[in-house]
Amino acid sequence: MKRMVIGMNNDMIQTNNEYGADQIQILEGLEAVRKRPGMYIGSTSERGLHHLVYEIVDNAIDEALAGYCKNIIVTINEGNSITVIDDGRGIPVGINHKAGIPAVEVVFTILHAGGKFGGGGYKVSGGLHGVGASVVNALSDWLEVIVYSDDGNKYMQRYEKGKVMYPLKKLGMTDKTGTEVTFKPDKTIFTETTEYDYNIIKTRLREMAFLTKGVRITLVDKRKGKEQERVFHYEGGIKEYVQYINRSSETLYDNIVYCEGEKNEVYVEVAFQHNSSFNENCYSFVNNITTPEGGTHMTGFRNALTKTFNDYARNQKILKEKDSNLSGEDIREGLAAIISIKIKDPQFEGQTKQKLGNSVARGAVESIVSEQLTYYLEQNPNVAKMICEKAVLAQRAREAARKARETARKGALESMSLPGKLADCSDKNPKNCEIYIVEGDSAGGSAKTARDRATQAILPLRGKILNVEKSRLDKILVNNEIRAMITAFGTGISEDFDISKLRYHKIIIMTDADVDGAHISTLLLTFLYRFMPDLIKEGYVYLAQPPLYKLEKNKKVWYCYSDDELDNVLKEVGRDGNNSIQRYKGLGEMDADQLWDTTMDPEKRILHRVTINDEEASEIDVTFTTLMGDKVEPRREFIEANARFVKNLDI
Repeated sequence: MKRMVIGMNNDMIQTNNEYGADQIQILEGLEAVRKRPGMYIGSTSERGLHHLVYEIVDNAIDEALAGYCKNIIVTINEGNSITVIDDGRGIPVGINHKAGIPAVEVVFTILHAGGKFGGGGYKVSGGLHGVGASVVNALSDWLEVIVYSDDGNKYMQRYEKGKVMYPLKKLGMTDKTGTEVTFKPDKTIFTETTEYDYNIIKTRLREMAFLTKGVRITLVDKRKGKEQERVFHYEGGIKEYVQYINRSSETLYDNIVYCEGEKNEVYVEVAFQHNSSFNENCYSFVNNITTPEGGTHMTGFRNALTKTFNDYARNQKILKEKDSNLSGEDIREGLAAIISIKIKDPQFEGQTKQKLGNSVARGAVESIVSEQLTYYLEQNPNVAKMICEKAVLAQRAREAARKARETARKGALESMSLPGKLADCSDKNPKNCEIYIVEGDSAGGSAKTARDRATQAILPLRGKILNVEKSRLDKILVNNEIRAMITAFGTGISEDFDISKLRYHKIIIMTDADVDGAHISTLLLTFLYRFMPDLIKEGYVYLAQPPLYKLEKNKKVWYCYSDDELDNVLKEVGRDGNNSIQRYKGLGEMDADQLWDTTMDPEKRILHRVTINDEEASEIDVTFTTLMGDKVEPRREFIEANARFVKNLDI
């Protein structure tokens, strides 16, 4: 075929590029990974960069799950290379007869190669595709592997951009076993950044340590000025994970409920504890892989919880004959739980590996939890009674919230009107529309004048909204400011939430650049995260960034959004008595033209999209509970630990 012709409305688009048999490319070895890295690690952003570390650590964790590894050390070196050392068996160095090369070379240079495909290397493993080590190698500028083999020798091989630099060589004798991998990400692949974030890696390694009882994981940062070290070691495993999640909450009872067992070759571990809050924080894992969308193992846990507590409440007359059953949602109010299973051949729904599909997992979890929880409740009647009484209160509040929602829906249908304070836009296509949630009537007035009326809606809020972290849904639904947002967005909340009804594809929180403004933003984000999380997950929520300074000199004006930006402008224009610098404390200090030029004009404004990383879900929940919950001490500790990261502080 010499020419491709495409017909479009009688117009002909012609291309003379040849397209024949020889134009079909065959990517040898790891070239496919370098050509399309996003297919293998999701993206080449900061998230993909950190994913490289997890792939190598996962291999070490698999050795721990198999019972051979006790210690893992992860080091961020100068120059942002990474070293991962484990004391497992060491990757085999013998010749793989199918490939004709050493097994360690197979692992690092051939896709879909490893000990996790039914060859007896691992009973269960976290790395499901066998692409981990080879993908890291392909996307690294260079990678070196040292194997401390059980034959008493130490071996080494180096690769550059995925290619072998020399045959596996023997370095000498050793009295230990394990594997040491050092790699430096390729900056031509990771063009956004190649700098590792200690805290992101720390969060993931902590989770791995919780899920792998007894393993000791050490994280070391050797970069100049950033030197630090943390050790994660939890003999209590997921029981300590629940304790960690609840550390900022008032717990309902002292002991953590723990169920463990094996059924139909599925190993089940469940730990949970209720707290006095109104939020459910349940996290599920399969072979140490997080499953943010749950799946059959989560269904089994919830079924067991609902049936067992209802049976107990009936038997103990906590629920009378006329009372309706407690819903699963009632029982899970204030619940922190970890559901972790190990299964030989996990099957995930979809390509994202976020939801488990194995039906056998549901039966195994449901059976083990039902049996052991029934026994626990019989042995701990005081705990059982507290949980049931909290669930009954939740049931009553849920009924009150249902009536409040019905009243709100009825009122909306009858009036067919949006909130009176909302200045809506004329365009009705949600993709083109954005809504500014603005602090105060003064700024709201300026924003209404400044806006593009076709696509920009303005909803001013009066004061600080209710802290939803401390309130049940029935109380939240009668708050005027929250009701205005729910009505304006059009999606409903909680179980009524329907993202297809969203009226604006940009929800922009615009508050003053001071402490009060930051607090209001946090209250709004807490509400959205707890009751409309999909708005954040789907990328519809943004924070506006108003300028901090206005600099005038010789009738020229510069707006600066940070201290550094102000310093740079002053270097350009000179520091002298002709400079007039205004520090903005509030949006109300700007007139409509200034607000448009600095914060609302799509061509000039700075917006920060709010995102959620599923891998850090439990950490996000803990942070919200710490900052917005009842306990003061954890909040003080958080502030002390993070004060050094503050960039702008109003005094």
